[in-house]
Amino acid sequence: MTETRAAPLALLAAGGTGGHLFPAEALAIALKKRGVAVELATDARAAHFEFPARAVHLIPSATVRGKDPIALARTTAMLALGTGKAWSLIGRIRPAVVVGFGGYPTVPPLFAASLQRVPTVLHEQNGVMGRANRLLAPRVTRIATGFPTLQRLDPALQSKIVFTGNPVRPQVVAAAATPYATPDAGGSLKLLVFGGSQGAHVMAEIVPAAIGRLDQNLRARLSVVQQARAEDFDGVRAAYAGMGVAAECAPFFSDLPARMGAAHLIVSRSGASTVAELSAIGRPGILVPLPHALDQDQLANAGVLQAAGGAIRIEQRDFTAERLAIEIAALAVDPQRLARMAAAAKSAGTVDAADRLADLVVQIARA
Repeated sequence: MTETRAAPLALLAAGGTGGHLFPAEALAIALKKRGVAVELATDARAAHFEFPARAVHLIPSATVRGKDPIALARTTAMLALGTGKAWSLIGRIRPAVVVGFGGYPTVPPLFAASLQRVPTVLHEQNGVMGRANRLLAPRVTRIATGFPTLQRLDPALQSKIVFTGNPVRPQVVAAAATPYATPDAGGSLKLLVFGGSQGAHVMAEIVPAAIGRLDQNLRARLSVVQQARAEDFDGVRAAYAGMGVAAECAPFFSDLPARMGAAHLIVSRSGASTVAELSAIGRPGILVPLPHALDQDQLANAGVLQAAGGAIRIEQRDFTAERLAIEIAALAVDPQRLARMAAAAKSAGTVDAADRLADLVVQIARA
């Protein structure tokens, strides 16, 4: 009688936002193709997210915000509670490897795994390592990176670094197969605007106002798709209607990768997943990093794509209707510049990042 060996188990740890869950989802799909079972440890925010795992475990966590002693004590207590629950979970399901995708919800599972000497992989999606990952980095087995280089990296961690790129969803891989369609001079110009999984109020303020400053002939060429938060939706739609600009607005687009593939120019934030998807698909962008972040990760991410020639980075303090109108007008009359930016963005992308990360995870699990 032949003995059937159970599939090895990978426990993925990712916070409940799209920026962390999307790359974890891509890895889960790649691991399943390699015969690896997948379970997810996350926080309560991900309860509505359909994740390709055989089980989802909610682990308490909290983010460090400021230096208030009471808040710090509460955060520490919550992380300790989460670590205790993660310890019990890991002892019960016995994963071959635990993989974290950053953010404080990954701290309890990876910390508990390191205490139990379970192999661990930490994926850093941004161009600069975040606080939670800096806390975990000395304890993990390997650190996979979304960009070829990490700013301000502790030299002692260099031996753990493996560049894989940022995993992207299958919808992004499908969109990446569509070549960039250089707009015709004087023809339709498709503009896509979004600000991350929850939208961004600044986009609602600035983008319609910028388009209102454009020459009437250029406005007539525009076809706009804009993500707008519920509280901004009516104002954004009314602004475009008043200008006679063809526009589709919604609080959320479930088919965003396909819309990115159809766009001539994208205006967005520069979270790690956004930059990974922009570069994988190969579309020119005007990137506005989220300001005031302690790690300035979006600033670093946008800088990578700008250095490659695939994007224009505008810091939010400079992101005015006048400045954006100037940038759009200059690109609109220079289709070949748009095409060059698209090619440059594509050259910075890593479409097979999920497979590369999955191969690393399997290697670490076996070792």
